[in-house]
Amino acid sequence: MTVIRDLNPATGELIAEIPVTTPEQLLAAVTRARAAAPTWAATPIDRRVELLGRAAEGLERRQDELSDLVTREMGKPRADALREVQGYVTELPELAAEVRAAIRTEEFAGDTILVREPHGVVAAITPWNFPVGMPLSILAPALVAGNTVVFKPSELVPLVGALLAEVLQEVLPGDVLHLVQGAGDVGARLVDSDVDMIGFVGSRETGMRIMASASKGLKRLVLELGGKDPMVVFADADLEAAAECAARHSLRNAGQVCCSVERVYVAQEIAEEFERRVVEKAREWTHGDGFEEGVRMGPMVSEEQRSRVERQVEDAVAHGARLLLGGARAAGPGFFYPATVLADVGRDLVISKEETFGPVVAITPFSGDEFEGIALANDTPFGLGASVYTADEERGMRVARAIRAGQVGVNRYLGGATGTPWVGARQSGFGFLGGVDGHRQFTTPKSISRAKTKAAIAAWRSSSTSA
Repeated sequence: MTVIRDLNPATGELIAEIPVTTPEQLLAAVTRARAAAPTWAATPIDRRVELLGRAAEGLERRQDELSDLVTREMGKPRADALREVQGYVTELPELAAEVRAAIRTEEFAGDTILVREPHGVVAAITPWNFPVGMPLSILAPALVAGNTVVFKPSELVPLVGALLAEVLQEVLPGDVLHLVQGAGDVGARLVDSDVDMIGFVGSRETGMRIMASASKGLKRLVLELGGKDPMVVFADADLEAAAECAARHSLRNAGQVCCSVERVYVAQEIAEEFERRVVEKAREWTHGDGFEEGVRMGPMVSEEQRSRVERQVEDAVAHGARLLLGGARAAGPGFFYPATVLADVGRDLVISKEETFGPVVAITPFSGDEFEGIALANDTPFGLGASVYTADEERGMRVARAIRAGQVGVNRYLGGATGTPWVGARQSGFGFLGGVDGHRQFTTPKSISRAKTKAAIAAWRSSSTSA
């Protein structure tokens, strides 16, 4: 029997061995989800919304257990893990209601209605860095839209994934949600199986493979991929606010965030003072076991991830970057890497081009010219997020509009209001999650037109209110 060796990244110790789903078990899960799909799709949407609300109550009841598992499996500080879980206790019912509103039946010209039908079976393949929030961002809209789901969590957080699936399965009808476990080979098999849509959050490279495989069956896709997010700091910026943003959003979750600040371009005339402030703030990001009081950063999720960060930092220093803080793995057990600050980072270095996904603030000076700042920010195939700091609000908006990214913050970290989609532009994604645009990705629109008789119009309106 093949198993996942589930390790505690803070200690390197074995937590559990979880059986990997066999090809036969995966086929059975997809087959059963396929059989359950028509009944679930025919379930009134108000009922589906109600069941997701009950799932939120289950999350609340088991929030301590779930938060402990998050910290044990991927290292996130316990307080951060609890905030992630509690956030979805509140957000899940709201998210379900948003989906209902987004896919409601619409009437056009008195003779046509537009309905949005579920695709059928959705494969949800999710990452380890936000092991509660990221799965629910796919599972919730897929289920409320009327799809059945086969869910594969990351092999680095199998117990979190299993508990999350259990909470949902407690309230959902049988076979509406199935759990499979394993690494990339299981995910690839799931993508190739008889599913209608794949929702994936993870690396660009894996997203490309999924897209190539899905193309053989023209399967629907939502891919949220990685980023190499820039931050542009002009000479007139509020340095204190900019330094806080650079440090916090390069280091939170040990830098293991798809929309981390990974490239900081700062006007040359203020670079020295900016560097000083960033180092001062980065020193506050102490690392340690996520269960220890006062720890702000846990370990890297794996030795592989830590080694990747280590190689990028060593390469940068070897090619002229100045190491201002950190830069060496911590001694002792676990996969710890300290808060690290680099200055004078060359624009053609590996750390400037490839995702780091680690606790590194990488600072590069530039002339301060607006057009150079835009060109530097766009010097990447990615397009997830960006931040701009300047006292000139008009310039801030010009630069934000010119940067090719799905989310841009002006004098703040990126983010969007409730109802806006999360967008990966360029090679940072395909399709959207969240908001009206994202929720509708889990359905296919269908227009139905009939002759304009009183009976037909009444029937359509009845259908509209009950859908």
